[in-house]
Amino acid sequence: MSRPSAPFRGNKTALPAKPCAACGRPMSWRKRWARCWDEVKFCSDACRQRRGGHV
Repeated sequence: MSRPSAPFRGNKTALPAKPCAACGRPMSWRKRWARCWDEVKFCSDACRQRRGGHV
């Protein structure tokens, strides 16, 4: 399980981030994604739906 190195203290810059596969916007780690952070590829449902299209 991939976890942030330090506990979250309100500073999002300390959290891991990666770009969205559809739009390229940076996504920061969320507690909800703790178990599946390696599989997360899209920042939103809208990006997930247009994953095959052009941005």
